[in-house]
Amino acid sequence: MGMLDWARKEVKLACEKEAATEENNALKGYGAHCYKSALRAFKKLINDRHSGFGIMITRQILNRLIDGKPLTEIEDTDDIWNLITDEKEDYKLYQCKRMSALFKYVYNDGTIKYDDINRYYCVDAYDLEGTYSLKLVGDIINELYPITMPYYPGKKMKVYCETFLTDEANGDFDTVGVFYILKPELEKIKINRFFKVGEDGWIEIKKNEFNERKKVKISCCGTEN
Repeated sequence: MGMLDWARKEVKLACEKEAATEENNALKGYGAHCYKSALRAFKKLINDRHSGFGIMITRQILNRLIDGKPLTEIEDTDDIWNLITDEKEDYKLYQCKRMSALFKYVYNDGTIKYDDINRYYCVDAYDLEGTYSLKLVGDIINELYPITMPYYPGKKMKVYCETFLTDEANGDFDTVGVFYILKPELEKIKINRFFKVGEDGWIEIKKNEFNERKKVKISCCGTEN
């Protein structure tokens, strides 16, 4: 049996299973649609006479495109940036045309900093099910690993955190512990920094204060910010 015939049979079985289990599903038919879309893409690869190795390379390229990542290094040239705002007093903010998650801050003193908001994700250290992002964590990563040009983004860093609320007036959470970063190559980087919300944003605190606040927490959650 050839690869394409095998793929057709697998998609047929998957679609049949979807049809048998989604009678009351609001997305009825969508799973089968996705299976058939994948089959068309696979058929195209086969018709292009790719070997198994060629398919693997093509998959890597396709995954980067789906993830919004560039296929070649980003160079800091004037033509790849859109000015987002110049209303700030101390910097201008630009967004990259080649990668929407990449931003450039140009400060009045000539300093330039970059921020890739998709190069990390947070998980709660005591509940690993959900993931979220938090600008506070992104700032810590940029301190430790500042982006330089040319830039070629890789796999995301995983950051273990804990967030909770001590005062209902502060929204979803007002206390954050950032414990460690797990880099894509599985290197573990200890952070152990702790923060509470203040009038003008996050204020760094000692671990003992974090622990005291934890004793009176109202809830624990991971929320996008």
